[in-house]
Amino acid sequence: MPVITLPDGSQRQYEQPVTVAEVAASIGAGLARAALAGEVDGRMVDTSCRIEKDARLRIITTRDPEGLEVIRHSTAHLLAQAVQSIYPDAQVTIGPVIEDGFYYDFASKRPFTPEDLEKFEARMKELAAADLPVHRRVLPRDEAARHFRAIGEEYKAKIIEDIPAGEDISLYGQGDWEDLCRGPHVPSTGKLGAFKLMKVAGAYWRGDSKNEMLQRVYGTAWPDEKQLKAYLHRLEEAEKRDHRRLGRELDLFHQQDEAVGSVFWHAKGWTLWRTIEQYVRDRLVLAGYVEVKTPQLLDRVLWEKSGHWEAYRPNMFIAESEDRFLAVKPMNCPGHALIFKQGIKSYRDLPLRMAEFGACHRNEPSGALHGLMRVRAFTQDDAHIFCTEDQINAETVAFCDLLKGIYADFGFTEVRVKFSDRPEHRVGSDETWDKAEGALRAAVEAAGLEYTMNPGEGAFYGPKLEFVLKDAIGRDWQCGTLQLDFQLAGRLGAEYVAEDGERRHPVILHRAILGSFERFIGILIENYAGKLPPWLAPVQAVVMNITSRQEAFVVEAAEILKNQGLRVETDLRNEKVGYKIREHTLARVPFLLVAGDREVESRTLAVRTRSGKDLGTLPLDEVAAMIARDVASRGRTLLED
Repeated sequence: MPVITLPDGSQRQYEQPVTVAEVAASIGAGLARAALAGEVDGRMVDTSCRIEKDARLRIITTRDPEGLEVIRHSTAHLLAQAVQSIYPDAQVTIGPVIEDGFYYDFASKRPFTPEDLEKFEARMKELAAADLPVHRRVLPRDEAARHFRAIGEEYKAKIIEDIPAGEDISLYGQGDWEDLCRGPHVPSTGKLGAFKLMKVAGAYWRGDSKNEMLQRVYGTAWPDEKQLKAYLHRLEEAEKRDHRRLGRELDLFHQQDEAVGSVFWHAKGWTLWRTIEQYVRDRLVLAGYVEVKTPQLLDRVLWEKSGHWEAYRPNMFIAESEDRFLAVKPMNCPGHALIFKQGIKSYRDLPLRMAEFGACHRNEPSGALHGLMRVRAFTQDDAHIFCTEDQINAETVAFCDLLKGIYADFGFTEVRVKFSDRPEHRVGSDETWDKAEGALRAAVEAAGLEYTMNPGEGAFYGPKLEFVLKDAIGRDWQCGTLQLDFQLAGRLGAEYVAEDGERRHPVILHRAILGSFERFIGILIENYAGKLPPWLAPVQAVVMNITSRQEAFVVEAAEILKNQGLRVETDLRNEKVGYKIREHTLARVPFLLVAGDREVESRTLAVRTRSGKDLGTLPLDEVAAMIARDVASRGRTLLED
């Protein structure tokens, strides 16, 4: 007579062993229809799983993150079944869930085409409509390998043979089709339906370029059509906002093979960069930071002492000079520790907040590079706070307040926090890690921030907080970090004289707000679809004439506005003013200022925004004051809206 304890603490007793599906049905018909899987004593199971003793049970539905994963995993199986029903000679390999969807790799002599994707999707819909029950069976490892080899599935047999001998293997089937899988899966194919196949690409078997090339079909799946349509709309928006395309159109930057993973910043892009850098610099000065600059090349010995050589060596660019190995720095922290070591530091000098706009290089695989979002050469708004253990809370609270204020100025008000604890490969004792994780947890709670856990994703030297922004179309971007480090100061011999006269190692808080300048600028471009708020826009206003009679006044007006600290250009081309307005609107210039004969006579300008809003004709000093107010507001008064 098992007793089932539900998430709300209520209990239900049953006369005999009961399945997850039967428990759901006993609670209500609605839950029975919605149930996709179950979690029994922390273990994910199918709804057909029999519970024979007392247990804690959570019914998994589409409302749960795990439910969406079950849907996507099951849809990957639906894809594989559809492909093999159309092309029986295609072999299936692996089909995992990925962010926003799934993929499945196939070995097929026939190259898949876009027309094939349409056929696969149509067949998937037929199989979903058939509402085929999904069943599970278990075979011993060797028997499972023989089974798949007998039906011509060599790849599945190879996967099974890599599993330790003596283990049981679970197989999932629907209709007359069956696949190797841990599960769980939906109860029947009728639970699936809101899906779309996105593209086909090449992929090496087991990710090794020495192996044969397979065909990877990508898809997405959602609980219902409404969510699927919303996702596809986000994709369309993301395509329109692609920073690589906008970077070219707005003449901000470009990339080319002569400098793989690096950026050629054009004048307008570099203006944007310098605006952001100076803004962050001003905020740091007010927050009590000192700015430093450290070398690009540092000796291998330093990286070995810090622990980075072992942890990051594959991602370091190496140089050799006079029998010495040097590394182009992938991060700034060891250099800052060396500055800290110069001279004797007292507890009175702490906290010491040391900032650097540090140029770093990491040897990322070429296939992983993506515009500004993933590069080899990047600049961090990096800083290291050297402090005592007693100062951790106050410094964390101050940093979080600074971070939230800066994000808000850039237009990001929704920020989530993830707590990343100890990774598998790390330095330091478990006792030290216990202390570090406890201290960081207390600090983030002192800052009044809610957080979710990100298990095993801490730095090799300490736990960290990750700050995740949500952009205008709902995408998440992890940007800022705060890492608590009890290791590096000791490894590099950084010390201070404590109040009792003893020498001690400072705690180091590694922190960044924007993260990579390149990536953050890419995020800004996409968030605003290129329509940067006036304070960030490389060109804040363009003054243009209607005929040649206004040229002198246009030049004078532009100079007056420039002298007010605004970024202003003139357009004196012999073109119709409508053409000029359209061109500068496409260039996302916030303010378009037009002078005709009447404006020259009254020393005014006709003002319109890039959104087409007519702000009327204003005297020059009022135009300057209006734009200056909008710039100072950091986009919070958006005149164009």
